[in-house]
Amino acid sequence: MSAATAYRDFLATAGVERGLIGPREVPRLWERHVLNCAHLGELIDADETVVDIGSGAGLPGIPLALARPDLRVQLIEPLERRYTFLREAIALTGLGDQVAVARGKAQDVAGEFSGGVVTARAVAPLTSLYTWTLPLCRPGGHLLAIKGRTATEEIAAAADVLAGLGITSTPEVVHCGPPGEDGTTVVRVARGSQPLRRRPSRSTPTGTGHRRPRTSRTTGRKKA
Repeated sequence: MSAATAYRDFLATAGVERGLIGPREVPRLWERHVLNCAHLGELIDADETVVDIGSGAGLPGIPLALARPDLRVQLIEPLERRYTFLREAIALTGLGDQVAVARGKAQDVAGEFSGGVVTARAVAPLTSLYTWTLPLCRPGGHLLAIKGRTATEEIAAAADVLAGLGITSTPEVVHCGPPGEDGTTVVRVARGSQPLRRRPSRSTPTGTGHRRPRTSRTTGRKKA
């Protein structure tokens, strides 16, 4: 059994049982979730470090690692039951040398973890996501946020937030995946080289109280 198949099956069983995946998603786990996230690798340079916030069931971080063995992936997840699931998924897929997981909120790990690419899927609208993710993105890097049909509207609604952070680049909506298919819709934001002008918001998508992020001893490793 391949690591990707093992991960999909783990989503279909333990993921559903623990409430991370809805039962109705099981028949389309491969196309809608695993492959949808793996396509994101088309937008990431070789040998990059990726920080995935609000990883939940490991999407998009684990499919990215499975599709791109050259990437180093740090999963950030605040909830205990999801953190535990991620540790088990990493062990099951044999990704322990490539993927780490830390328990914490995005603003808790800013300054402790960073990457040339920060990813997010189904975490929050861009109005909040910008302030949580961009402090984790190294100067010159990118935010890649998987979005749906409202991507353009979200970009417009969050323009003032982005300007307040001192980001002067224009976000773009890009599509990745096989030609002729719906593929994956991504909002890509260039971090730029200037320091951010405003500290990130203290609110989070899944607030459970402030705590120091915990990195798994068996799967975790800190990134510079």
